[in-house]
Amino acid sequence: MESDLLTSPLHDRHTALGATLGGFGGWSMPLSYPDGTVAEHTAVRTAVGVFDVSHLGKLSITGPGAAAFVDRCFSADMGRIGPGQAQYNLACTDTGGVVDDVIAYLVDPDDVLAMPNAANAGEVARRLRAEAPAGVEVLDLHRDLAVLAVQGPRSAELVGDLLGPINGRAAVEALDYMSFTIADDLWVCRTGYTGERGYELILPAARAGEVWDALLAGAQRVGGRPAGLAARDTLRTEMGYPLHGQELTTAISPLQAGSSWAVGWTKPAFWGREALLAEKAAGPARRLRGLRATGRGVPRAGMDVLVDGKRVGVTTSGTFSPTLRTGIALALVDTDAGVGVDDQVVVDVRGRELACTVVKPPFVPSHVR
Repeated sequence: MESDLLTSPLHDRHTALGATLGGFGGWSMPLSYPDGTVAEHTAVRTAVGVFDVSHLGKLSITGPGAAAFVDRCFSADMGRIGPGQAQYNLACTDTGGVVDDVIAYLVDPDDVLAMPNAANAGEVARRLRAEAPAGVEVLDLHRDLAVLAVQGPRSAELVGDLLGPINGRAAVEALDYMSFTIADDLWVCRTGYTGERGYELILPAARAGEVWDALLAGAQRVGGRPAGLAARDTLRTEMGYPLHGQELTTAISPLQAGSSWAVGWTKPAFWGREALLAEKAAGPARRLRGLRATGRGVPRAGMDVLVDGKRVGVTTSGTFSPTLRTGIALALVDTDAGVGVDDQVVVDVRGRELACTVVKPPFVPSHVR
């Protein structure tokens, strides 16, 4: 029921803008605004888009050795980053599946902020608390903090103006990819999930309205606009970025999803380590591939991938690419099918064959750095 969904601190602003709202991870969030998803997607690729992603989880892990504890749980090697840096991580099951993908922000050795997806924040928190050593506390700040994503080639201008017209822009532009700075109660993080240069702002929920208004005013000056979760999905699909529940699940491992780069294979401990080492040694039974339609049609998730009439895989995500003006998909394909880049496959779109070429994502160039 819509009334059972949580709402963002910007909910009233979204309704005033005429947003189409939908349930996402237990939250009522803007899917698109009146000009539509394609316009929002294009704005991010060419100028700037401003997203409300306050539905994302926010877990504060603090106490003596908090970072070392997180490192023993999540997949990536946190020893490779220092304070002021963020890292893409996976919280895995004992059998090698993925509970969620998580961005971990390292403040200092005793302070980490972890940002899981909305639907899985409670489960990630539960697992962390179950193993937290004495003195390490895991706090759920899901409702206390808002998160705004400012993405696109003009993003540094908007975020820089928030920090001050004299030196704010220079400070923002100087941030390296996957790093962050904290100015009073505003976190400015050089992160995002669109494939464009961008920033994610973490701030108290009470301040979300004033910051949103300032960002939208700046966006309008440079040809940008607010953007909803539908555009976020088309943008991340063009980049081949996985979405939990589609490319990553408790039944799909990092090796199958093409996310093995986010695993610290030489670490002595992390959730799912033994199962993942065994799968790595044997080789995954299926692998994630990109598919670009050469015929007319749009693949969607859950459609069979065929070679010579034989089912060899299934699509996990599919959409119309506003940038390429054609259908694209991500698909898990059986390893023993021998399907590689530039090979031809067919997607069964509700009984109609859609010809596709296998490609290596991203489908369009990345501009995150």
